[in-house]
Amino acid sequence: MIFHPNNIHQFKQNALHWGSTFDVCCYLDSNNFKDSYSKFDTLIAIGTRSEVTAQSGNAFEALANFKAQHNEWMTGFLGYDLKNEIEAVNSANPDHLQFPDLYFFVPQHLIIINGDEVDIQSDDAEIIFQTINAFQPKEEVSTSVNIQTRFNRTEYIDTVNEIKAHINRGDIYVTNFCQEFYAEDASINPVHIFQKLNEASPNPFACFFKYHQQYIICASPERFLAKRDNKLISQPIKGTAKRGLDEASDNVIIQQLRSNPKEQQENVMIVDLVRNDLTRSAVAGTVKVEELFGIYSFKQVHQMISTVVCELDQHISTVKALRNTFPMGSMTGAPKVSAMQLMEHYERTKRGVYSGAVGYFSPDGDFDFNVVIRSILYNEIEKYLSFQAGSAITYHADAAFEYEECLLKVKAIMEVLGQN
Repeated sequence: MIFHPNNIHQFKQNALHWGSTFDVCCYLDSNNFKDSYSKFDTLIAIGTRSEVTAQSGNAFEALANFKAQHNEWMTGFLGYDLKNEIEAVNSANPDHLQFPDLYFFVPQHLIIINGDEVDIQSDDAEIIFQTINAFQPKEEVSTSVNIQTRFNRTEYIDTVNEIKAHINRGDIYVTNFCQEFYAEDASINPVHIFQKLNEASPNPFACFFKYHQQYIICASPERFLAKRDNKLISQPIKGTAKRGLDEASDNVIIQQLRSNPKEQQENVMIVDLVRNDLTRSAVAGTVKVEELFGIYSFKQVHQMISTVVCELDQHISTVKALRNTFPMGSMTGAPKVSAMQLMEHYERTKRGVYSGAVGYFSPDGDFDFNVVIRSILYNEIEKYLSFQAGSAITYHADAAFEYEECLLKVKAIMEVLGQN
């Protein structure tokens, strides 16, 4: 049923708060960024009619079976450690968040927003519209966190130099080395923190995901994989630069990023990896780079983004296409398996949902998934809060610069958590 609320922004905020009162809720927001693959401005999936939860081992099979039973809208997440099901990789690092490796649900109520038009798909659409319009969000409470790090600056630099020694020996060409920032005994209001983060860093693949007492609070700029008709689209990000103080300095920074040999090298390595991943699902000869080294500006940073596409082989299912490319190459490295194995050794925390994906399947056979970066993960029962930042390590990487890039990537998160 179609509705036109008087204030679409207020309706979205009310819908988010109302949805978060359910045990399970997924809010996907494009923040008005549009490209040729956009399907909606905002999607909100609320409550569960059916769901599937799985750990690495048979998770993709469980998802395929679940999807075969439910050819309708569903949203969910894929944890990074599903890699252990796909490749010869294990994860022995500590996991303080305890998310499942895979979770998807068919919602009781689905809200799709485009412009000022609201489509509510529910048996109680009229009642839900009235309820959301009249909903009064709770007052914001103060945030109490004490952020700690798994690596201090010296330890990080020493570790990057150890990783570079592997590159010098030819073990790998490039990798994404991640470090965790965390808080114990953390007390936050997840919805308010998401709203603050989404305002401080509005990005095209933002999401708020409540899974009982666990939360994904995400300001991602990166698309992992989408399907539109018979076309697959992946848009890896490699290359990050800070925003300037004004338009003139911004333009200088953009030109520096666009022509930086190290950033281009990182980007093209991952583009090649993504091309290789897509060949597993593609009609032969259809994999191509639609855009190389595109520069896109967001509120916090400039990013170098490339777009790789292919025609999906009709014999490959949507779930298989996801499996064939997971995890996103920009968060692994090349060669992919060797880089993932090596990072399990040098990283000090299990990634879990971080650098995995959140997204949806639609009834027409399409799907769209982000990469979970620039994100806060929170376990309300354990009062454990976590966010990670990764940086590409290559032969030419400067360890001190990479450390500063990690801090740049978590700047908005630090600010919304009161860590100025």
